[in-house]
Amino acid sequence: MSLETLNALFHVDVLSWIMMGLVGFIGISIAAFARRYLKGDRQYNHFFVYLTLMIASLFIMVNANNVILFLAVWGVSNAFLVRLMIYKSNWAAAKNAGILAAKTFAFGFVCLSAGVITLAYTSSLYTIQELLKTSHDPLILGASLSLIFIGAMTQSALWPFHKWLISSLNSPTPVSAIMHAGLVNGGGFLLARFAPLYLAVPDILTLVFIAGIVTALVGTLWKLMQSDIKRMLACSTMGQMGFMVAQCGMGLFPAAIAHLCWHGLFKAYLFLASGSAAQEKRLDLQYPPNLKVFALALICGIGGAYSFIEMSGKSIVAGDTSLILITIAFIAGTQFSITLIRQNMAKMLPIAIIGTALLGALYGLSVHSMGELLSPLNIAEPQALNVFHVMAIGLLVTGWLGILFYRRSENLQDYPDWIMKMYVRMLNASQPHQKTITAHRNNYQY
Repeated sequence: MSLETLNALFHVDVLSWIMMGLVGFIGISIAAFARRYLKGDRQYNHFFVYLTLMIASLFIMVNANNVILFLAVWGVSNAFLVRLMIYKSNWAAAKNAGILAAKTFAFGFVCLSAGVITLAYTSSLYTIQELLKTSHDPLILGASLSLIFIGAMTQSALWPFHKWLISSLNSPTPVSAIMHAGLVNGGGFLLARFAPLYLAVPDILTLVFIAGIVTALVGTLWKLMQSDIKRMLACSTMGQMGFMVAQCGMGLFPAAIAHLCWHGLFKAYLFLASGSAAQEKRLDLQYPPNLKVFALALICGIGGAYSFIEMSGKSIVAGDTSLILITIAFIAGTQFSITLIRQNMAKMLPIAIIGTALLGALYGLSVHSMGELLSPLNIAEPQALNVFHVMAIGLLVTGWLGILFYRRSENLQDYPDWIMKMYVRMLNASQPHQKTITAHRNNYQY
């Protein structure tokens, strides 16, 4: 095979290396865990065959340059994931979860294929790198990018395509780990790969941001309502994917990739450790905090936000979407400090100040480092703040303060009827598809 043919089929860049490193490390970690976790299972060898093939297909996908090859391995990797989800094919709930995921992936694949092939056909170019460097008709570009985004939404379980993810809890823990830490991040990779085209159409980026921030808020709220460990993790993944996609909509694609990496590593750990989660000591946070604790935590949060600004190179007066990341750093730092300070104010305040500053600096450093690594791709272009960005900041702050200071009561009669009705509706909306639930243990076929 000639070098020219290889270049037409594959393109290896920094983004490819980052994704291969992440997928490879997570894959090895999960395989090591599954080696003992699945010991004695009848399909023990089959699991490792499918896991290896799926990881191999992901390696090909992140390096694919030819659009047909890219689409083919995208579909193949999802097919392997569905096969792993239906690990116990005789178990009706697991089979139905796989079918639901397959239908969602198929719809996303059709949209993604339509968008990519339309760009290729109208420009007579069939490599991704050539498509990224070519100007396209505005109407065709807008329609194609919208279709590609729908493909990203289905892959990353954004609302309203989230049902497959929260219905996938029948999968064995190693499968859940590779799903939540690996393939669900595919939407972020897809948007980052086509980032130069998205940056040329700010209106589409605004739509990406709105879809992402709505999913982030809904997923985070649903997470707080769950009592089941894996369901809580699924809703958490949904919220995290929303925030990752929202960062793409801000034009901050390197920050989204940094978030993708941190989330992948952390969520893999959480799923692999979910078996011991019930043994963890839980803290009584005693909401709402008193005003003195909150005031001191605000100071710590400001320090964390300042550390983030210094290490990331962002500016609070720039008037662009970087302000949203700074707001997130401030909220996270304040919330972290509240948890520490309320335990023992005199003893924990210095720890909270130092810890918040270090965490803000670490987050800022990761964003800055990823931006430097991906600088050759020119995919970082913060967008000017618009009304939707300002509304999102308001919702984030208001929602956080509302959860923090709303007085809880064990007596349900203390709550207005409209709150109880809303709670029930949201709780019902966050449940898996009915056919993916095992209502009786006799229906579990292993």
